[in-house]
Parts: sequence; C-alpha cells; structure tokens
Amino acid sequence: MTTTSIFRTAMGADFERLHPQLRRRFSVGLAGGEACTGRGVMDRIWHGRSFVKPFLALGATRNILVPRPGRQVPFVIENVPYTDSFGRETVTFVRTFDLPGRPRRFDAQMVLGPRGDRILDYLGTHQHLASDLHLRAEPDGSLLIRSGEHRFREGVVDVRVPMLVGATAEVRESYDDLAGRFRIQVRVVNRYFGPLFGYEGSFEASYTDLRGGGLRPGLRPVREESRA
Repeated sequence: MTTTSIFRTAMGADFERLHPQLRRRFSVGLAGGEACTGRGVMDRIWHGRSFVKPFLALGATRNILVPRPGRQVPFVIENVPYTDSFGRETVTFVRTFDLPGRPRRFDAQMVLGPRGDRILDYLGTHQHLASDLHLRAEPDGSLLIRSGEHRFREGVVDVRVPMLVGATAEVRESYDDLAGRFRIQVRVVNRYFGPLFGYEGSFEASYTDLRGGGLRPGLRPVREESRA
C-alpha cells in the first residue's frame, strides 16, 4: 500500500500545482482513509456521427461509455479506494447517469502504473480494456488527463486496439470557486473519424470515512485484470 494517493505519486511535484479542492479530491486513497462521492448534473452528454451508436451500445453491455445522449442529466461519481485481488491499491471511478428509461453506468478502476509515473485505467465490468493515463496540472490549477493506447485483454489475448477503431480520451477537471462546484469536460476522439463521445457538467463533492463502510456491493468489477 502506498503512503500517499496513487494520483499524487503519479504526478509528483506537479500535484501541488492543482487547485486545493482538486488536491483533496485526488488525495482519495487507502492512506488517507477517505472516499469521495460527487453529485451533480451533466449539462450535455453527446455522441458523434451515427455510425458510433452500435459501438456505444456494445460498450454499454460492460458499463463502458454511455449509449444515449441527453441534457441536464443527474449523475453520481463514486471514488472509493480498496485493495484488489492482486494486492494493488485501486480507486473506483464509477459514474451513474440518471437517463430516461433507466440509469446507465460508466465504470473504471484505476491503479498506479508499474513505474509509478502514470495511472493505469481499467474500463468496464470485466476490465477488458486498459489504458495508461497521463495527468498534468494546468496553469489555472485545473487537471488535464489524457489517455494513451488502449489494450484489449481476455484470457491469453493481449493486443493493442488499432487506432482505426480506438480512441483517445481527454478529461479536464477544475474547481469553480464562485459556484463552489467541480466542473468536468470529457471528450473521446478517434484520429480518423473525429469526436465520438463526451460529456460536460458540474458537481459537488462529499467525503466519507472508509471505516464507515468501505466499498459498497456492485462497485467492484466482475473480473479483475493483473496485466499492466
């Protein structure tokens, strides 16, 4: 177990350039003994051209991405640290969007990369997709997260997702002092086909002591992947 959060470790001294509220939010970890829950509204969930819809629908069967667009969509994000079955400190990034019909989830579990300089992001209920995340503090104290290449893993299969069908994710998270809320913007873009999916909105965060309950049922993935 690390003595600090996995995000602080990955960013090093750059972590101190983040807005104080972002530093607290990304200090969530086993050492700190806190979980963070964000509750807010997505002003917009958008999709790219119509051909992406089948891929979004397929991903939704494993809680990857969100298959429906919408506006003014209530959502919750749960960031809870725990130790996975391989002994690694893990932080959940489970987003639940209260869309018409039924809620939809977008699940991710994050661990510290093997070299300690980046975050490894496992996507979905079965962690079939994994990507390196590179975190950087921006001059205004916001956090910029960019994904690297994606890999697909199932059994003996371990392959890089080709750029033709893969995508790069960019996440910008900031804190609005006047509104007292976090603001988030996510864009997923394919090099050849352009923007595929994204959302933007704001939320308020609350913190809970892990000793008060820890990881609730349903947050842990069905299958865990050990390969980094």
